[in-house]
Amino acid sequence: MSVARVTELSGTSETSFEEAINETISRATQTLRGVEGAWVKDMNVLISDGQIRGYKVNLAITFVLEDGA
Repeated sequence: MSVARVTELSGTSETSFEEAINETISRATQTLRGVEGAWVKDMNVLISDGQIRGYKVNLAITFVLEDGA
């Protein structure tokens, strides 16, 4: 049996939603062990002076907790 935890992370990119997702997952896997999946909960654009200046994603990252034995 395994137990997983879900944590929420936000990431941004000046280029695209895809880059924001990839960068957020890359950063999560540097800190969290056992990352198994991610759910894109929300996507937003950042606007300044009527122009899109960035892409923001909110992800729910699922990772398996290590056995304490």
